[in-house]
Amino acid sequence: MSTGTSTDGGDGPSPAPRSRFSATPPGLDRRFEAVVVWSTTPAISTRVAKALVALGEAGALVGVLAPEPVEELAERLTKPSRGGAPLLLADSAGTGVAIVDHSGVQRLGEPQRDVDLAALDQVGEALAETLAGLGLAATALPRPASSLKVGVELVHDPALRTTWTRLKQLLLAHGIPGVAHIADLAIEEARRAGLDDPRVVVEGTRVEIALVDAGDVALGMLEELWRRGVDPQSVLVVVDGLAGVPHRPAPVIAPDMRAATVVLVNGHRGSPRSGMVVLTGGMARLHQLLADQLRRRRQRALPEATTRSGWSFAVEGFDIEHQRVHEALLTLADGRVGTSGAPLAGHASRHSWVIAAGVYDGDGPSTHLLTGPVAFELGKADAGAPLRRVLDLRTGVLHERAGAQTDAVESVRFVSLARPTTALLRARYPTALRAGPPLLAAADDPTHDQGRVGKATWMQVAGSTGGIVAAAAQIASAGPRPVDGDKAGKVLDRVAVYRSETDTLPHPSPAVDAVGQAATIGFDRLLAEHRQAWARRWEDADVVVEGDDDLQLGIRFALFHLMASVADSGEAAVGARGLTGTGYRGHVFWDADTFVLPFLAATHPASARAMLEYRLRRLPAAMAAARATGHAGARYPWESAHSGRDVTPTSARDRSGKIVPIRTGHLEQHIVAQVPWAACCYVDWSGDEEFARGPGCRILVETARYWASRIRLEPDGSAHIYGVVGPDEYHEPVDDNAFTNVMARWNLRRAAQAVEADRGEEDVDVGEQQRWLELADALVDGYDPDTGIYEQFAGFGRLEPLVIAEVAPRRPIAADLLLGAERTRGAQVIKQADVLMLHHLVPDEVVAGSLEPNLRFYEPRTAHGSSLSPAIHASVLAKARDFDRALQALRIAARMDLDDLTNSTAGGLHLATMGGMWQALAFGFAGLRPRAGMLHVDPVLPPSWSVLELRVRFHGSRVHIRKERAHLAIRSDGRVSVVVGGTPFAVGPGTLSFRRRGPQWEPTA
Repeated sequence: MSTGTSTDGGDGPSPAPRSRFSATPPGLDRRFEAVVVWSTTPAISTRVAKALVALGEAGALVGVLAPEPVEELAERLTKPSRGGAPLLLADSAGTGVAIVDHSGVQRLGEPQRDVDLAALDQVGEALAETLAGLGLAATALPRPASSLKVGVELVHDPALRTTWTRLKQLLLAHGIPGVAHIADLAIEEARRAGLDDPRVVVEGTRVEIALVDAGDVALGMLEELWRRGVDPQSVLVVVDGLAGVPHRPAPVIAPDMRAATVVLVNGHRGSPRSGMVVLTGGMARLHQLLADQLRRRRQRALPEATTRSGWSFAVEGFDIEHQRVHEALLTLADGRVGTSGAPLAGHASRHSWVIAAGVYDGDGPSTHLLTGPVAFELGKADAGAPLRRVLDLRTGVLHERAGAQTDAVESVRFVSLARPTTALLRARYPTALRAGPPLLAAADDPTHDQGRVGKATWMQVAGSTGGIVAAAAQIASAGPRPVDGDKAGKVLDRVAVYRSETDTLPHPSPAVDAVGQAATIGFDRLLAEHRQAWARRWEDADVVVEGDDDLQLGIRFALFHLMASVADSGEAAVGARGLTGTGYRGHVFWDADTFVLPFLAATHPASARAMLEYRLRRLPAAMAAARATGHAGARYPWESAHSGRDVTPTSARDRSGKIVPIRTGHLEQHIVAQVPWAACCYVDWSGDEEFARGPGCRILVETARYWASRIRLEPDGSAHIYGVVGPDEYHEPVDDNAFTNVMARWNLRRAAQAVEADRGEEDVDVGEQQRWLELADALVDGYDPDTGIYEQFAGFGRLEPLVIAEVAPRRPIAADLLLGAERTRGAQVIKQADVLMLHHLVPDEVVAGSLEPNLRFYEPRTAHGSSLSPAIHASVLAKARDFDRALQALRIAARMDLDDLTNSTAGGLHLATMGGMWQALAFGFAGLRPRAGMLHVDPVLPPSWSVLELRVRFHGSRVHIRKERAHLAIRSDGRVSVVVGGTPFAVGPGTLSFRRRGPQWEPTA
C-alpha cells in the first residue's frame, strides 16, 4: 500500500530508547490526515490509547484494527471528548466496524454475508474429507458462533513439533507438492460450496477459509475514511506485526486504497509484505510515529493537496490576462457565501470578492448582487514570483504556494460546508511578511459600518433592502523550527463568519459570537468536519466515467460548483453564475429551474426544495405581473432578483456601440412553464407528496391559469400562443413556438392531473379543469406527420434554408455576429436547442420516434451560440446513439469554463452548462427518468468508455447505477421500483444485476 521499502539500522525486539530515533524516517516526515493502528493482538497499551485520543482531539481521524469484537476493543480505549474526532474501530476477524465518540459505541452496520454460514461449515468438512482421501488425517475445527471463518488442522499430534520443513516432507509423502496446493484445494471446495471469492490462509499446520480476512477489514476501514473525506494518500497505517496480515495483494478499488502509507514497526520479524515501509523498534517506533503526528498538529502544520487523478484542478502562475477567469474557476462556496479564488497576495489586477446568495442592491434592471468584506488576503505580491493554486474538488479546499522556495507563502483555505458562512485560512509565511488585518473592505460596495469586539473585527455592507456583515479574528505564532536552510517563519490561523439577510441589515453580534466559537473549535477540527460534509455530498452525487480522464475531471469540476452554489435550507436564489461571480448581476433565469435544479432534485433534494422556495415566496409578485398584463394566474419574470418583479434590461449596447432593444423580458414567456416543470421534477425524484399536494399544486394551478388566459382560441377550434420567443433567441417575436406551446400544454395537463389527485385542495372547479384539458388538446405544436418534424414556429419553413454547419468555420459560434443580425433573423439558423429541448425535457409530450428526424434537421442548423446548447445536444445525441457527436458536444460543455470558450467566464462560471452536463450523463447516457413512482433506466455506453457510474437519490433511497459493456448493476439502500428495458423490477436493499442479451436486459442470479 505504499510507494517503497526502507529499513533502518536498529535490531532486537525490545523497546528502544528515545534517542535511537532522532528523526522521523523519510517519507513519513509529513502531516497525515488519518492514522490507523493495525494491531495483531487485542492489547492496546494505555500510552497508545492516549496518543490516539489526543490525535483525534487535534482533528485527525484515528482508527484501530485488532482481532477483537469492537465493543470489547472500545472498552480498552478512552472515549473522545465532546467535539473531538471519533475513533474508528474494526475487528480484523471481520465481525464489525464501529465509531466511538463521547456518547458511546455505534456500529456502522452488520458485516456483509452474501452466503449462508452453513456453506462455510460445509467447506471445512469437505476439505477435511478431500485431504483424508490423499492420506492426510486432517480435522475440521468447529466454527465459533460469531466467526466468519472455518479452520482445518492438517496435523494434530501434540507431541510432534511441526516445522515448515517437516510439514513440507509430510505433504510430499502424500503426493502434495506444497502448501500452495493445499490452498488451491481449499479454494476449489469453497467455490463448489457457493463461495465465489473465498479468503484462504495457511498458517503453520492450519488452513483457514473465511468470508473476509484482515486485509478486507483494513480496506473497509480505508473506504470508511474515504467516505469521511480522507484520501488514502493522506492515511498512515502502522502495523505492529505480520500475524494475520494477508499475503495476497489488496484488490484495486476506486479510489485505489493501496495509496495509503503502511509501516511495519517490527521489521526484524518475518517477511515484509509487498509495498510496506519496514522499520524496527516495535512499540517505541509506534510511539515515535504517533508523537510526531501530534507534534505536527500542535505546530499547525498545513495539510497537503491531493494528487489523485480526477479530483484536483491546478492553476500555475499569475496570468494577468486570465486572472479573473482563474478567480472564478477557483471559487470556494458553501451554498450561501462565495469567495473568489484570487491569490492571497495583493496585486493590481487581482479582484478579490465575496458574495452572499440572494442579497442584492439597486432596483429594476440595475439590481445587482451585493459584495461583502474580504477575509482571504495576505500581504503583497512580488512581481514574477512563482504561484501555484490547487483546488481539491473532493474536499472543497484551496491550496496555494506563492514565492521562491525559502520565502514561499503556503496556505490552505476553505468555506465550511459543515458550518455554512464560516471561512478559514491557515498560512505559513516568512517572518518579514506583514499579514495585514483579518478583514478588508468590499471591493465593489461601500462599507456601511465597522468596529471591533474583543479580538474580532467586524464590517457591514448595506444593500437596498438587506446586507452582509462579516466578523473575523486571527492568531499568528512562530512556525516549526526551520530545517535544511529554511528561514524562520510564522503560522497564521484566520477565521471569518458571514451573516446576510435579504430584507434587513444583519447585526454584527451573531457573527462576532460565531467567530469566537469557531476559533475555540480550531482550524483542524473544522477542516475535518468540512471534509466529511463534502464526502457525504459526493457519496450521493459522484459520476464516474472510465475511459476519458479529461472528461472525468471536467465532470467533477462541474458537480463541485453545482453543489457549492446552492443552499439546502430556507430559500435559494441561484443566479446564472451561482456563487462564482457577479455576471448577469446575479439575476435568476430559467437556467436555475431547468438546468440546475434537476441535478439537485436527484442528488440533494433539500437544495432543490430551497430553490423552489425562492419561487414560492415570489408567487404573489408573479400573480401581480399577470394581472398587470390583463391575464390570470401567475407570470414568472424572465430575470428575477429580490422582489420577484421582472428586472430584465430593456436595452443594451451591441459590440459596435449601438443601442439595441432587449425583448426577452416581454416575450420569453416559456419561463412560466419552467417553474412548474422544476417543481414536478423535484416531486418525481423525491416523492415529496406533501409538497406535491400543497405548494407544488399551487404553482401548477396558477401557471396553468396564466396559459389558459394567454392562449387564443380561433374559430376553427385551434389554439395558439402569439408573440413570443423560444430558447432560440435569434428569432423574435414569433407565433406558435413549438417549445413554448408544448411546455404550456404539458403545464395545463399536469395541473389538471394534480387537481384531480387532490380534489378540494385547490379552488379549481371541474369546469376550469376541463377547459385546461381542452386547450391543451387544441394547442398547435407544428408537428408534421409526413416528415416527423416539428416546425420550430409558424413560418420557420419559409425562412432562408441556411445550414450553419456548412458555412461556419466552427461551432459553437455566434451566428448573429458571423452573418449579421438581420440575415440571421431571416434564416433557418438556431441559437440553441429549441424543438430538441422538448425531446430532452418532456419526451412524453412529443410523438414517439420523432427524435431522430428532428435531430437530423435541427442540429446542423444550430450555431450553439448559447452555452446551454452543447450539453442538451449531447443528451439527445446519446439517446439516438450518435456517440461521436454526443461526446464531441459533451466535451465542449465540459471545457466551456475551463477553456473560457465564451470569453465570459471572468464574470462567473456557467452553472446551467454544468447542470446540463449532468443531465446529458443522467438522462442521455444513463437513460434515467423518474416516471409514475418508478425510476426508468435505459443506459448506453460509448465505445470509448468502459464504465459509467451514477449515484442518485430516488424517493428517499440512495441508488447507484453502474453500466459496463454488457452488464448493468443497480444498487439501492432501500426498496425502489425501477423499469429496465421496459420491464419493472423491485431493487433493494442490495444489488440487482442485469446482462444484455440482444436488445433486452435480463436479470442475472
